[in-house]
Amino acid sequence: MNRRHFISLATGLTAASSATRLSTAVEFPIPVAELNLLEVSLADDPKNLIAPGAKLEKLWGEGEFTEGAAEGPDGCIYFSDIGNELMKFDPKSKKVSEYRNPSGRSNGIIFDSKGRMIVAEGANTGGQRRVTATDMKTGKIEVLADNYNGKKFNSPNDVAIDANGRIFFSDPRYVSNEPRELDYEAVFRIDPNGKVTRLETGAFKPNGVVVSPDGKTLYVADNGSRRRVLLACKLDKNGDTSPGKSIYDFGDGRGTDGMTITTDGRIVATAGKDDQSGVWVFSPDGKLEGVIRTPEAATNCEFGGPEAKTLYICAGVSLYRIETNMKGFRF
Repeated sequence: MNRRHFISLATGLTAASSATRLSTAVEFPIPVAELNLLEVSLADDPKNLIAPGAKLEKLWGEGEFTEGAAEGPDGCIYFSDIGNELMKFDPKSKKVSEYRNPSGRSNGIIFDSKGRMIVAEGANTGGQRRVTATDMKTGKIEVLADNYNGKKFNSPNDVAIDANGRIFFSDPRYVSNEPRELDYEAVFRIDPNGKVTRLETGAFKPNGVVVSPDGKTLYVADNGSRRRVLLACKLDKNGDTSPGKSIYDFGDGRGTDGMTITTDGRIVATAGKDDQSGVWVFSPDGKLEGVIRTPEAATNCEFGGPEAKTLYICAGVSLYRIETNMKGFRF
């Protein structure tokens, strides 16, 4: 099997089907000539997802477990290394440095319209189990929410923002010895006035979250032992949701982790395990358009760069990037 299958496109892929297996030998950088996207008939996008001449580039590989990449106002990529560090990659110098230690066990990261870094801080040793905002000019950390009705969150995991500045975050519990105060796992919304609302998404164990460009859909990864599906939840003008519709079922495979969105509404999500691990690209209605394979288990991704076409991927202990034909969306 050759390395051209590092990116594959699936037609009629179901939970029960299996995609082409990969070679275990991985060399970097990987030329785009060996990352061919298999052509299928697509009504909305017949183009390749990967930019001509692009290479999958390994930027850093010295972490414990990378997560939560997001581009800051300075053009740098901030990402979590779980353990308990928050790291920064500078595209100009191509150097990675420590931004915050301890990080409160930071996980998902996003920047709001004010340029603040919004961070989901998880559970376990050093975890603060809260959502914070960091002023990037002063470094001051503001706690946006750390409880719901007086009960400490489980382990805030991923964060998303809409055009009104409302913050959506998932609160599952995967691993921790700390006692739980909430007897459920849910998605919450933090309004600009600080009010925290539990949302009805239908997810049993929510993970990745992202808002569609038109602000009318909240995509939620339901990724646990009961099921592994991608949900599309209707989002009304007040920021409330109704239980979501499953638009993709991963069956026994590893479901969606962190994800982002493109200007044309594609859901760009990390998912899959072993030789199926990578960035899975879906149409807004859940049709699988392509999979960008990664040699380590992909956990989160985000667009950056001057044109928001560079896809940064957290995977395993590493940070990767690749140039694409897709353009990331930001409110």
